[in-house]
Amino acid sequence: MSAPSAQATVQAVCVRWFGRGLLLRGTPGSGKSDLALRLIEAGADLVADDLLRLERRGAQLVARPVALEGAIEARGQGLFRLPALPEQVLDLVIECLERPGPRLPEPQRAEFLGVALPQIALLARDPSAVARIRLVLFARPLGLGP
Repeated sequence: MSAPSAQATVQAVCVRWFGRGLLLRGTPGSGKSDLALRLIEAGADLVADDLLRLERRGAQLVARPVALEGAIEARGQGLFRLPALPEQVLDLVIECLERPGPRLPEPQRAEFLGVALPQIALLARDPSAVARIRLVLFARPLGLGP
């Protein structure tokens, strides 16, 4: 008999884009759902909007909806149902900021249930937010250290 897995519930949004699980988190009104809608428009699949259950499976974190599978909020228009994935392994955490962060930040990590994931921070409503995420996923960072 295997040991029970660790679980937690978080207020966040999860999408799968280019096969990678993205966890969008931030304060209410920071643009998480708006960014998710733009990522969906760019080809992402919705996993969950607003409440996620995170489950540790070995060295991985898996996200799945807590309730209202496929529901996403379009602020000012209401709740809508979209096709959604039942779960997704997480690869990157995106902290949705309301104000610009540091110009050249140090690499960041977010930890959930003892699993550390790479994390970036960006203005979710910035017109270049989707392009910036694509850049982080596919471009090699330029090391400027000694």
